[in-house]
Amino acid sequence: MTDALFLAGSVDVPVGGVLHLDGPEGRHAAAVRRLRAGEPVLVADGRGSAIQGVTKVVGRDFVDVEVAGHLREPARQHRWVGVQALAKGSRDEQAIEAMTELGVDEVLAWPASRSIVEWRDYDKQAKGLAKWASTLREAAKQSRRFSVPGVGFAATGDVCARIGRAAQAFVLHESAPAHLDAQPLVASGEVVFIVGPEGGISPEELAQFEDAGATPVLVADHVLRTSTAGVVALAQLQAMARAKPGPPERRDD
Repeated sequence: MTDALFLAGSVDVPVGGVLHLDGPEGRHAAAVRRLRAGEPVLVADGRGSAIQGVTKVVGRDFVDVEVAGHLREPARQHRWVGVQALAKGSRDEQAIEAMTELGVDEVLAWPASRSIVEWRDYDKQAKGLAKWASTLREAAKQSRRFSVPGVGFAATGDVCARIGRAAQAFVLHESAPAHLDAQPLVASGEVVFIVGPEGGISPEELAQFEDAGATPVLVADHVLRTSTAGVVALAQLQAMARAKPGPPERRDD
């Protein structure tokens, strides 16, 4: 079984040194996971770096880990950004949890015009984003990722601006003329994919995204739920990235 992974603010401890893990993660390691001295563990900083070590001391709400080595997530040519429409019944959280397990780099909460769930004011946005951030953090730990995806809130105009800055962008839509895996993928850069809510993306939103530079695509022969569509899209994009090099990164100059 893979060593348990915990998150710390920093893992800048030399080999042979001791990393002191306290706070919520330390309490979880000591009281919930009930680590014992001598158990191997991973501790990551949430930004791509980690240490591999052995638990030396277990306190009531902390653990001390002797550092045996340093690890780093390998660099990738693409940065995956999922724009996930707000959805009822925690389907949006299910979507971003699975995307994290696959390797998404950032997720944006999008209040689509047909979203049933609404974050009407700043307080609701802050609470919603905090909940999403917690979901991403736990999913990263479960999947033994050294990096936790970024999270943000984006209105339709913000999504269009992000499309304009990306190397490539796709909008998942049931009326698209072609499948995602039939598209050429840029060789490197940020790739944005947009997932609509239960009621779908409106014609007005689709037109805005296309005007901003996004390509409508299908990811399956049938209509998928909002909780699964983005996961399928990300898996296909990653397979495309591994299969063959694509055209040069899009430039605006």
